[in-house]
Amino acid sequence: MTENKDAWLFEVPPDMTVYYLRIFRRGPTWTPGETPELERLQEAHLAYGRTLYEAGKVVINGPLLDGGDLRGVSVMRVESLEEARALSEADPSVQVGRLSFELHPWMVHKGILPE
Repeated sequence: MTENKDAWLFEVPPDMTVYYLRIFRRGPTWTPGETPELERLQEAHLAYGRTLYEAGKVVINGPLLDGGDLRGVSVMRVESLEEARALSEADPSVQVGRLSFELHPWMVHKGILPE
């Protein structure tokens, strides 16, 4: 991971690095149940997540299983908060409002997560 371009937010010690924690929530158009349309949307969401993983932009990604408002968590390895936001906004489920997200800069020791 390269050094964080959002360093003005905080001082990043040399032995630390910044990832971005992304939390998916139910969005304004979320509805319960399964329909063919929602199944296609979920496949598109999963496919997009795979492309981010394959590109090295997502380190780990997965759903939360308790059925609540929080739907999933990702750890993103990107250059800036703006890049994390742009990649998250491009998710098909976010684009239609089924999911929303929040992002948090997360400082960890270098080498603790797979590079």
